[in-house]
Amino acid sequence: MEHGNWLSTGLVYLAAAVLAVPLARLLGLGSIIGYLGAGIVIGPWGLALVTDPQSMLHFAEFGVVLMLFLVGLELEPRRLWALRRPIFGWGSAQLFGSAALIGLIAWGAGIDGRLAIVAGLGLAMSSTAIGLGVLAERNLMATAGGQGVLSTALLQDIAAIPILAIVPLLAIGPGDGDGIDWLGAAKAFGVIALIILGGRLLLRPALRWIARSKTPEIFTAAALLLVVATAALMQSVGLSMALGAFLAGVLLAESEYRRELETDLEPFKGLLLGLFFIAVGMSIDFAVVLRHPGLIAAVVLGFLAVKALVLALIARAMPLVLAERPVFGILLAQGGEFGFVVFQTAQQSKVIGGEPASFLVAAVALSMLLTPLLLVATDRWLAPRLAARRDGPPLAELAEPQHAPVIIAGFGRYGQTIGRLLYANGLEATVLEHDADQVETIRRFGWKVFYGDATRLDLLRTAGADKARVFVLAIDDVEQSVAVAQLVREHFPQLVIVARARNVTHFYRLRQHGVTLIERETLDSALMSGRSVLESLGWQRHTARTMALRFRRHNVELVEQMAPHLGDEQKLIALAKAGRQQLEQLWARERSVAAAQRKRHDWHDTAQETKE
Repeated sequence: MEHGNWLSTGLVYLAAAVLAVPLARLLGLGSIIGYLGAGIVIGPWGLALVTDPQSMLHFAEFGVVLMLFLVGLELEPRRLWALRRPIFGWGSAQLFGSAALIGLIAWGAGIDGRLAIVAGLGLAMSSTAIGLGVLAERNLMATAGGQGVLSTALLQDIAAIPILAIVPLLAIGPGDGDGIDWLGAAKAFGVIALIILGGRLLLRPALRWIARSKTPEIFTAAALLLVVATAALMQSVGLSMALGAFLAGVLLAESEYRRELETDLEPFKGLLLGLFFIAVGMSIDFAVVLRHPGLIAAVVLGFLAVKALVLALIARAMPLVLAERPVFGILLAQGGEFGFVVFQTAQQSKVIGGEPASFLVAAVALSMLLTPLLLVATDRWLAPRLAARRDGPPLAELAEPQHAPVIIAGFGRYGQTIGRLLYANGLEATVLEHDADQVETIRRFGWKVFYGDATRLDLLRTAGADKARVFVLAIDDVEQSVAVAQLVREHFPQLVIVARARNVTHFYRLRQHGVTLIERETLDSALMSGRSVLESLGWQRHTARTMALRFRRHNVELVEQMAPHLGDEQKLIALAKAGRQQLEQLWARERSVAAAQRKRHDWHDTAQETKE
């Protein structure tokens, strides 16, 4: 097929995806294996409908860039700072520990030293696209294992800087070259500083100006421009495009345009990631595989085993619960798309030859092809056995239909309080909790909790959502909470949803899905503390209680008044200021009136005493 015939090429890609992915999911293999299989079928070693997979691979890498940008939008700077130890601790241990072991084993087997170093560095990388894609598909990002995968993926993107600098130096003999490229290093740090400072100072005002045009397609174009420009800046100095997009996402994580950006870019990310996996399937050089089938099988299984050993030690030290270790190990044991770049750079720099480079690329691609299959096998055979070996009784699986009138989704500090109140009044509830650590802890206290993901429709049906009367939405994660609210509203309209909101933004998002019984988790506790402050300053207890209740009523009314103007920042600020001034002026007048009344009473009492 001619590369320039974009219409025919697009037809082939889209048809392959539409046919292969539903078939793979029907067989229980997941969407990623469907994309990889589609790539093999239409690629040079299949039907040869596409003969230039490398060009599509470079284009489709932008899907990984978009994915990292969206991940960055979910990580506010303070949350990213909280992950600094997992990123530079466990991430470094995985990457450099695996690279060292693979390199030493290759060198001990008689492989040239430079090839051993390149193989170690390239094979130690893991696929960000597959890893984060599987976490999103299984809703595991918020778990300890999911955070471990994310931390390691971020470390690998950061490590792109020194690795790409080291590989060409391997071709320099003693006395050759000029040493470290200090100018290139300065440019790299300058671009990172430009993205951080420019993002803090310019991005939000620019997006605000574009949003005022009230043209949705231009805002979508601006979102794409932001990601493309950031990726281009990073690539211009030889850094990871995905790392630049991630930084831009983190800088906008606290902005008012976060949800709009996510909504606009999500369809592009999904489509481009699908193309990326198709391109990976097409890029497998089966000629190399057929020439050395035994050797390539040994290499693939060997580096998977080495990385799995390193990851098993890390998982024990982190520590991860037994239920999360298999997915954690499989997602990070595979090779990654960055390995392609390492091997290509090494070949262009004449560090390794064309045949070894093709061999290593094929090994990485095959490991990525095996990953979804290993996950399926783990789910079917290994996970149940690991559950049986857990300390204490195994996690209860929600297999039998439940009939309790109340379902509680999320059993942390908020959900437990509700559950205790219900049980104390003789009411039963079906409790769902997605955090394996939390389930283990709660079980020690005698609670019957089911390990399950409330965003799954089949699980909600088994939990008895079609017959229950009340659904308590106590999930801590905002995105999961909103997703569950939408799912319950759509499929179980008879359920009364009683929800917990982390903040006002979460409150508004739940209201958009028709949830009306919402309590902000810190409002009442803050008001109780405020009452204690007033009492400590001399207020009577009943007066402090009355003032707190009045403030609560005023605050709830103000939030309802602001709800129709969500998205109009200036209007929201104006309403908030007006509401605060109104309350302060009202209470100031009441204090003046009360003071005047006290003064009149004091004068009357004094006059009466004088008269007597």
